[in-house]
Amino acid sequence: MSRTCCADKNLYKEFIEAASRYYVHALQHEEADIPGLVDLYAKIDRMRILSSAKIVEIAERFAQKIVDTYSEPNKSFIELREMINSSSVNLMCEFSTACREELETLRTV
Repeated sequence: MSRTCCADKNLYKEFIEAASRYYVHALQHEEADIPGLVDLYAKIDRMRILSSAKIVEIAERFAQKIVDTYSEPNKSFIELREMINSSSVNLMCEFSTACREELETLRTV
């Protein structure tokens, strides 16, 4: 596996972990985690260097969803449970799938 592929893989992992944390924070708080959002957008900017336009576009959409979620009413535990049961809380699926496809392409190069 090339160094670039490993760097991409680590960056994607960091983004998924951070974005998931900030999304849950946004679901439960009205006040944004500004340092967290700055960190998230820094990861997206790193992706602009290493990743395809498709990966960056999906990451930007998810980051925008997080920002928009802060303006929505906080979710109760019951509402969060319903979101989990309906799989509507798993917004990273599209990003994860695109990353896997890109990493598989890099492995064959």
